[in-house]
Amino acid sequence: MTDPGHHRQIVDEGEALQAQARALGDPTRHAVFRQIADSPAPLGIAELAERFPYHHNAIRQHVAKLVAAGLVREERAPARGPGRPRHVYSVEPSVAGRWGTTSPYERLSRLLTRMVRSGQDARTVGRRAAAEEAAMEAAAGAPSADRAASPDEVVAELTRAMDRQGFAPEPVETRSGVELVLHRCPFESVAVEDRETICALHLGIAEGLVESVVDPDVLQITELVAQNPRRARCRVRLAAGSSRPRPEPVLTLRGRRRPSSSPTSSPTPTA
Repeated sequence: MTDPGHHRQIVDEGEALQAQARALGDPTRHAVFRQIADSPAPLGIAELAERFPYHHNAIRQHVAKLVAAGLVREERAPARGPGRPRHVYSVEPSVAGRWGTTSPYERLSRLLTRMVRSGQDARTVGRRAAAEEAAMEAAAGAPSADRAASPDEVVAELTRAMDRQGFAPEPVETRSGVELVLHRCPFESVAVEDRETICALHLGIAEGLVESVVDPDVLQITELVAQNPRRARCRVRLAAGSSRPRPEPVLTLRGRRRPSSSPTSSPTPTA
């Protein structure tokens, strides 16, 4: 017997694809979408208007249709000074790999190739890649390019960055600090086969993102608790930083635990 819920999901996905195709059927709107998709940082209406011979209002209408079709997401840029934060736009993570956008697995293939060529471990490659992406955003004038001044700002910026990468993060306060619960794994099918490598990449990416916006004396990652990739809900744990020598972040897999700085060592059971 066919599952009615599964059938409804297929229908909903088909309708969503049709809506997206209609939205991209307009040549100007498609060009606006390409500008957003190809930018290393989220763009505002002003930046988009500079790239087209149209008034701001016309660009805003095109962007609104892209948002309504689920192709682009709108978010408020971090406040930097007086006045209301402006809206910026980036590609909706759920459409990554469609309509000419880069898929998560293209990004993963580049990271794995870098590991092979450089001989570096997964965490190091992830951290350096995230730092380079943050530098590209800064060069592109990203609104979040300035270093954050407080732990709350760091958590907010890390949440935004990991959301754009498809992790669907949710910040949760805990007794020891704060956690980001990751409701989705963008590399799910590969992580099922090799969780240690993929999760170490994720840990490095999170470290690189944090280091790009705050000094380790303010906030630092202490642990990544990795769950079943198909169920997600992995947890990135953060705590207030310290000027003292800090321990390396820990990667925990199914109750197995090892220091992330020794990728070749065998995991040891947790208590």
